[in-house]
Amino acid sequence: MTVMKIAWESLVPNCIKPDQNTKKNPKEKKVIRTQISFHGIPVSDISSSTLSSDLSISLAGSNIHSFNLQELRVITQNFSTSNFIGEGGFGPVHKGFIDDKLRPGLKAQPVAVKLLDLDGSQGHREWLTEVIFLGQLSHPHLVKLIGYCCEEEHRLLVYEYMPRGSLENQLFRRYSVSLPWSTRMKIALGAAKGLAFLHEAKKPVIYRDFKASNILLDSDYTAKLSDFGLAKDGPEGDDTHVSTRVMGTHGYAAPEYIMTGHLTAASDVYSFGVVLLELLTGRRSVDKNRPHREQNLVDWARPQLKDPRKLRRIMDPRLEGMYSEEGIQNAALVAYQCLSHRPKARPDMSTVVKTLEPLMNYDDSSSMVTFVYTARAESSDVSEKDIQGEDSQKELKKESISSPHHQKQHHHHKNHYKHRKELSPNSPLHNGFKRA
Repeated sequence: MTVMKIAWESLVPNCIKPDQNTKKNPKEKKVIRTQISFHGIPVSDISSSTLSSDLSISLAGSNIHSFNLQELRVITQNFSTSNFIGEGGFGPVHKGFIDDKLRPGLKAQPVAVKLLDLDGSQGHREWLTEVIFLGQLSHPHLVKLIGYCCEEEHRLLVYEYMPRGSLENQLFRRYSVSLPWSTRMKIALGAAKGLAFLHEAKKPVIYRDFKASNILLDSDYTAKLSDFGLAKDGPEGDDTHVSTRVMGTHGYAAPEYIMTGHLTAASDVYSFGVVLLELLTGRRSVDKNRPHREQNLVDWARPQLKDPRKLRRIMDPRLEGMYSEEGIQNAALVAYQCLSHRPKARPDMSTVVKTLEPLMNYDDSSSMVTFVYTARAESSDVSEKDIQGEDSQKELKKESISSPHHQKQHHHHKNHYKHRKELSPNSPLHNGFKRA
């Protein structure tokens, strides 16, 4: 993992308007920034007229390419519907393919090209935020920015292609295959590592829009954070928080941030807790189609996380009980702490990572014994061939239960019996469970 050291004052040298009237108040102990800035550069002071050339010069050694619009038309077949992937607040996304024929030195790979919708909910400011943060930050659990295009009014971003799409689609899309427990924990751990990296960077970053749709998955279900349009520099020095206009997504934003506009790393921790709840329950953070008491996931689920019996009732039924009892209780403990109404009571993301890492070692059926019973039909009309077929099915099921292969395919069985286990006393969050 690396943090690229780029002097952002040199990133847009021709676009900065120096404010000579700004004087620091010596009596003010805590300076709270009230607008989006990039290491001291207010976005409102950045003009788009010379932005493209400034970015090209300053990002020359960063492996981030400046594409022109025609090149992106070519690789997406003129943004054809056949290459359309999806659409978010930023705008439509199309799949493309780049190689050294397009530009010498380019690695041959599929890419995702995101086109800014000029009439959408996000704009030039968010586009620039994304280029700057992803141009500065590099980590296995952050989506890789390959290049950008800033041509006249057009704003585009080119990312590595993530074949599994978003966690939101994998969890909630109709007819999608249910994610097994081990995969859910892998995704949670990867996303947690991405947030921990941002929070612990030399210049801390608050992500501010952590949600299932912003977690992208590669072919191995490795989670990577995307969409940095709302990200902000974290507080520095004696600052306790960053004061900003409330942005984000309903159902994921921390309550204190919504009420005060005070943004801290703990705000991201709360949002992580919401996503972890979604992974546990298979429910959306907000679902107006459910009964009134169950529409807000946090309000409905958090009070039930401490009781093992209630916890089992709210677990995603599509898991069909294929999980470790100890595993779900420890994961629920992490979610419970992250969702504390007291920001200071929430763990930091490095603690969350340490707590989730051991859960990767639990097999999906480690606390479960599976029984399969096939009753022979009593009807005299049943042929000998049918009976032989049933007997062979019995043998097949018996073999699959005892074979190592069953450990990977056990989620297809529905009948099960689970042994309860106690919470692991070694969990970093175990001792703080009752205090939240």
